[in-house]
Amino acid sequence: MEPEDILVTVERAMIAIRRSQSRRALSRLVPQADQVIFGVLDALEELGRPATVGDVAAALGVDQPRASRLVARAVEQGLVVRRADQRDGRRTLLALTEPGRSHLASAHRTRQQVFAGAMADWPAADRATFARLLSSFTTALGARTERGPTG
Repeated sequence: MEPEDILVTVERAMIAIRRSQSRRALSRLVPQADQVIFGVLDALEELGRPATVGDVAAALGVDQPRASRLVARAVEQGLVVRRADQRDGRRTLLALTEPGRSHLASAHRTRQQVFAGAMADWPAADRATFARLLSSFTTALGARTERGPTG
């Protein structure tokens, strides 16, 4: 395959992934959950620490008012709790609750089952290579997009 064809193939695959995610195809598989706030739960889990609404907004790539609405829904559903920041009383920190962690664990299991099904006919070596390359690609892409077009 020519280098240009490789880039076209990668671009098309990324568009397909984006479309499936924008339709929330995977999150619809998790029963009885507000699909829109799974991004908030995923972001808090990935940050691995209590976070501000601004942190969540940055992780989701949305503006702060949108993140605030999503966080409010997560709090209303008992999946996230707000706590005063002990170092700065003006700030509120967000943390996952036990039900929030439970919802995430269920979502992880469901997503992983879907991925396993999609790769069921692949040899184990191909699955391992795909995991390694996809992880490497998303890390490199994330670093480039954080630096902006001149980075």
